[in-house]
Amino acid sequence: MAVFDCQTCGACCSYSSEWPRFSTEDDAQLDLIPTKYVAANESGMRCDGVRCSALTGEVGKVTACGIYEVRPDVCRACMPGDDDCLMARHAHRLPTL
Repeated sequence: MAVFDCQTCGACCSYSSEWPRFSTEDDAQLDLIPTKYVAANESGMRCDGVRCSALTGEVGKVTACGIYEVRPDVCRACMPGDDDCLMARHAHRLPTL
């Protein structure tokens, strides 16, 4: 299996405005996320198009999460090389093998 480095990818954070939704976080977890990164309806992360507003850098080159330590559970669940990762990489025409 190929090894993917999230800091040279970022595809999962720039795949769908529907993806970074809050679902299992408790209020204490959500309170740690800076308001400027939360969607107006508070259902998830604010996105600019399909890109999470907390993502910095250029997808496929060098990226970072601006709130990595307090990122929501949905972000923690996406693992390098899993189905969600590969789907996002494919959408960005990044290698999946």
